[in-house]
Amino acid sequence: MSKDMEDNTPHSGATDAPIDKVDNTFTEPPDMSELEALQKQLEEAKAKATEHWDTLLRTKADFENFKKRAGKERSESARYAALPVLHSMLTVLDNFEMALAATDQSGEESMQSLKTGINMIHQQFKAALVEHGLEEIDAQGQEFDPNIHDAVSQQTSSEHREGHVLQQLRKGYRLHDRLLRPASVIVAKAPSKDPVDKPVDESADESIDVPPPTPSNPAEPN
Repeated sequence: MSKDMEDNTPHSGATDAPIDKVDNTFTEPPDMSELEALQKQLEEAKAKATEHWDTLLRTKADFENFKKRAGKERSESARYAALPVLHSMLTVLDNFEMALAATDQSGEESMQSLKTGINMIHQQFKAALVEHGLEEIDAQGQEFDPNIHDAVSQQTSSEHREGHVLQQLRKGYRLHDRLLRPASVIVAKAPSKDPVDKPVDESADESIDVPPPTPSNPAEPN
Protein backbone atom coordinates (compact mmCIF):
# COMPACT_ATOMS: atom_id res chain seq x y z
CA MET A 1 0.00 0.00 0.00
CA SER A 2 2.63 2.40 0.88
CA LYS A 3 4.55 1.47 -2.23
CA ASP A 4 1.60 2.26 -4.54
CA MET A 5 1.00 5.55 -2.88
CA GLU A 6 4.58 6.26 -3.19
CA ASP A 7 4.48 5.51 -6.95
CA ASN A 8 1.39 7.69 -7.55
CA THR A 9 2.79 10.67 -5.71
CA PRO A 10 4.18 13.20 -8.20
CA HIS A 11 7.76 14.27 -7.87
CA SER A 12 8.16 17.52 -6.15
CA GLY A 13 10.36 19.10 -8.84
CA ALA A 14 8.47 17.94 -11.99
CA THR A 15 6.56 20.52 -14.16
CA ASP A 16 4.63 20.16 -17.39
CA ALA A 17 5.86 23.47 -19.04
CA PRO A 18 9.52 24.08 -19.98
CA ILE A 19 11.35 26.67 -17.92
CA ASP A 20 13.49 29.31 -19.72
CA LYS A 21 17.09 29.57 -18.73
CA VAL A 22 17.98 32.73 -16.91
CA ASP A 23 20.91 34.77 -18.39
CA ASN A 24 23.04 35.49 -15.43
CA THR A 25 25.74 37.38 -17.58
CA PHE A 26 26.22 41.17 -17.03
CA THR A 27 28.36 43.93 -18.59
CA GLU A 28 31.34 44.70 -16.56
CA PRO A 29 32.27 48.38 -16.14
CA PRO A 30 35.19 49.55 -18.39
CA ASP A 31 38.61 49.44 -16.98
CA MET A 32 39.74 52.84 -15.72
CA SER A 33 43.22 52.32 -17.11
CA GLU A 34 41.80 51.90 -20.64
CA LEU A 35 39.78 55.11 -20.31
CA GLU A 36 42.84 56.97 -19.17
CA ALA A 37 44.81 55.63 -22.18
CA LEU A 38 42.09 56.77 -24.61
CA GLN A 39 41.91 60.16 -22.93
CA LYS A 40 45.68 60.51 -23.26
CA GLN A 41 45.58 59.61 -26.99
CA LEU A 42 42.84 62.19 -27.53
CA GLU A 43 44.84 64.89 -25.82
CA GLU A 44 47.90 64.02 -27.91
CA ALA A 45 45.85 64.15 -31.11
CA LYS A 46 44.47 67.57 -30.13
CA ALA A 47 47.99 68.83 -29.42
CA LYS A 48 49.25 67.60 -32.80
CA ALA A 49 46.27 69.19 -34.59
CA THR A 50 46.97 72.50 -32.88
CA GLU A 51 50.64 72.26 -33.78
CA HIS A 52 49.86 71.49 -37.43
CA TRP A 53 47.39 74.37 -37.60
CA ASP A 54 49.97 76.79 -36.22
CA THR A 55 52.52 75.48 -38.74
CA LEU A 56 50.01 76.02 -41.56
CA LEU A 57 49.35 79.59 -40.47
CA ARG A 58 53.07 80.37 -40.25
CA THR A 59 53.70 78.79 -43.67
CA LYS A 60 50.88 80.83 -45.22
CA ALA A 61 52.25 84.03 -43.70
CA ASP A 62 55.77 83.24 -44.93
CA PHE A 63 54.43 82.56 -48.43
CA GLU A 64 52.56 85.85 -48.50
CA ASN A 65 55.72 87.69 -47.45
CA PHE A 66 57.69 85.83 -50.11
CA LYS A 67 55.22 86.88 -52.81
CA LYS A 68 55.50 90.50 -51.73
CA ARG A 69 59.30 90.39 -51.76
CA ALA A 70 59.37 88.61 -55.13
CA GLY A 71 57.00 91.16 -56.65
CA LYS A 72 59.11 94.03 -55.34
CA GLU A 73 62.33 92.47 -56.62
CA ARG A 74 60.76 91.77 -60.02
CA SER A 75 59.58 95.36 -60.28
CA GLU A 76 63.01 96.71 -59.38
CA SER A 77 64.70 94.31 -61.81
CA ALA A 78 62.48 95.51 -64.64
CA ARG A 79 63.06 99.13 -63.68
CA TYR A 80 66.85 98.84 -63.57
CA ALA A 81 67.29 96.19 -66.28
CA ALA A 82 69.15 98.65 -68.51
CA LEU A 83 71.63 99.58 -65.79
CA PRO A 84 74.55 97.41 -67.09
CA VAL A 85 74.00 98.63 -70.67
CA LEU A 86 73.84 102.29 -69.67
CA HIS A 87 76.92 101.91 -67.49
CA SER A 88 78.92 100.66 -70.48
CA MET A 89 77.56 103.51 -72.64
CA LEU A 90 78.83 106.24 -70.31
CA THR A 91 82.37 106.00 -71.63
CA VAL A 92 81.07 106.24 -75.19
CA LEU A 93 79.06 109.32 -74.23
CA ASP A 94 82.16 110.92 -72.67
CA ASN A 95 84.14 110.36 -75.86
CA PHE A 96 81.34 111.81 -77.99
CA GLU A 97 81.34 114.94 -75.88
CA MET A 98 85.11 115.24 -76.28
CA ALA A 99 84.73 114.86 -80.05
CA LEU A 100 82.09 117.57 -80.16
CA ALA A 101 84.35 119.86 -78.18
CA ALA A 102 87.10 119.25 -80.74
CA THR A 103 84.86 120.61 -83.53
CA ASP A 104 85.32 124.10 -82.12
CA GLN A 105 88.94 123.99 -83.21
CA SER A 106 89.81 124.80 -86.80
CA GLY A 107 92.47 123.46 -89.08
CA GLU A 108 93.14 120.33 -91.10
CA GLU A 109 94.92 118.66 -88.21
CA SER A 110 91.88 119.14 -85.97
CA MET A 111 89.57 117.58 -88.58
CA GLN A 112 91.85 114.58 -88.91
CA SER A 113 91.90 114.17 -85.13
CA LEU A 114 88.09 114.44 -85.10
CA LYS A 115 87.78 111.72 -87.73
CA THR A 116 90.12 109.45 -85.79
CA GLY A 117 88.22 110.08 -82.59
CA ILE A 118 84.86 109.29 -84.21
CA ASN A 119 86.22 106.02 -85.58
CA MET A 120 87.45 105.08 -82.12
CA ILE A 121 84.06 105.90 -80.60
CA HIS A 122 82.33 103.77 -83.23
CA GLN A 123 84.51 100.77 -82.44
CA GLN A 124 84.06 101.31 -78.72
CA PHE A 125 80.30 101.53 -79.11
CA LYS A 126 80.17 98.29 -81.12
CA ALA A 127 82.35 96.53 -78.55
CA ALA A 128 80.00 97.60 -75.75
CA LEU A 129 76.99 96.22 -77.64
CA VAL A 130 78.77 92.94 -78.38
CA GLU A 131 79.62 92.65 -74.69
CA HIS A 132 75.89 92.58 -73.93
CA GLY A 133 75.14 89.86 -76.50
CA LEU A 134 74.44 91.88 -79.64
CA GLU A 135 75.45 90.11 -82.86
CA GLU A 136 75.73 91.80 -86.25
CA ILE A 137 74.18 90.16 -89.32
CA ASP A 138 76.26 90.90 -92.41
CA ALA A 139 74.32 89.73 -95.47
CA GLN A 140 76.58 91.15 -98.18
CA GLY A 141 77.45 88.44 -100.71
CA GLN A 142 75.42 85.78 -98.88
CA GLU A 143 72.54 83.65 -100.01
CA PHE A 144 69.15 85.13 -99.20
CA ASP A 145 67.73 83.76 -95.94
CA PRO A 146 64.14 84.83 -95.19
CA ASN A 147 64.73 84.17 -91.49
CA ILE A 148 67.29 86.95 -91.11
CA HIS A 149 67.04 88.94 -94.38
CA ASP A 150 64.39 91.35 -95.65
CA ALA A 151 64.33 91.63 -99.45
CA VAL A 152 63.26 95.18 -100.29
CA SER A 153 63.73 94.70 -104.05
CA GLN A 154 65.07 92.40 -106.76
CA GLN A 155 67.57 93.19 -109.47
CA THR A 156 68.25 91.27 -112.65
CA SER A 157 71.77 89.91 -112.78
CA SER A 158 73.48 87.55 -115.20
CA GLU A 159 76.67 87.42 -113.11
CA HIS A 160 75.09 86.10 -109.92
CA ARG A 161 72.72 83.20 -109.37
CA GLU A 162 69.16 83.86 -108.34
CA GLY A 163 68.74 84.46 -104.59
CA HIS A 164 72.21 85.98 -104.16
CA VAL A 165 72.37 89.16 -102.07
CA LEU A 166 73.67 91.86 -104.40
CA GLN A 167 73.64 94.73 -101.93
CA GLN A 168 72.99 95.23 -98.24
CA LEU A 169 71.12 98.45 -97.54
CA ARG A 170 70.96 98.10 -93.76
CA LYS A 171 72.64 95.66 -91.39
CA GLY A 172 70.64 93.30 -89.23
CA TYR A 173 71.14 92.49 -85.57
CA ARG A 174 70.16 89.78 -83.11
CA LEU A 175 70.51 89.39 -79.36
CA HIS A 176 71.93 85.95 -78.62
CA ASP A 177 69.51 83.70 -80.55
CA ARG A 178 66.66 86.22 -80.92
CA LEU A 179 66.35 88.38 -84.04
CA LEU A 180 66.15 92.12 -83.32
CA ARG A 181 66.11 93.40 -86.88
CA PRO A 182 66.55 91.65 -90.24
CA ALA A 183 69.08 92.91 -92.74
CA SER A 184 67.55 94.91 -95.62
CA VAL A 185 68.93 93.60 -98.92
CA ILE A 186 68.59 93.65 -102.70
CA VAL A 187 68.38 90.15 -104.14
CA ALA A 188 69.48 88.98 -107.59
CA LYS A 189 67.00 87.42 -109.98
CA ALA A 190 67.58 85.53 -113.22
CA PRO A 191 67.24 87.38 -116.54
CA SER A 192 63.98 86.99 -118.42
CA LYS A 193 63.92 84.16 -120.99
CA ASP A 194 61.33 85.82 -123.30
CA PRO A 195 62.49 86.25 -126.94
CA VAL A 196 63.66 89.72 -127.87
CA ASP A 197 62.16 91.37 -130.97
CA LYS A 198 64.61 91.63 -133.85
CA PRO A 199 65.45 95.17 -134.98
CA VAL A 200 63.94 96.32 -138.27
CA ASP A 201 66.41 96.96 -141.14
CA GLU A 202 65.18 100.22 -142.63
CA SER A 203 67.70 100.02 -145.50
CA ALA A 204 66.10 96.89 -146.99
CA ASP A 205 63.89 97.36 -150.05
CA GLU A 206 60.43 96.28 -149.02
CA SER A 207 58.56 97.70 -152.09
CA ILE A 208 55.49 95.73 -153.11
CA ASP A 209 54.12 95.61 -156.62
CA VAL A 210 50.61 97.07 -156.58
CA PRO A 211 48.31 96.26 -159.54
CA PRO A 212 46.80 99.25 -161.42
CA PRO A 213 43.31 100.22 -160.34
CA THR A 214 40.39 98.96 -162.37
CA PRO A 215 38.12 101.70 -163.76
CA SER A 216 34.69 101.65 -162.23
CA ASN A 217 32.79 102.71 -165.50
CA PRO A 218 34.64 101.44 -168.60
CA ALA A 219 33.78 103.14 -171.94
CA GLU A 220 31.48 101.10 -174.32
CA PRO A 221 32.77 100.47 -177.92
CA ASN A 222 31.04 102.32 -180.76
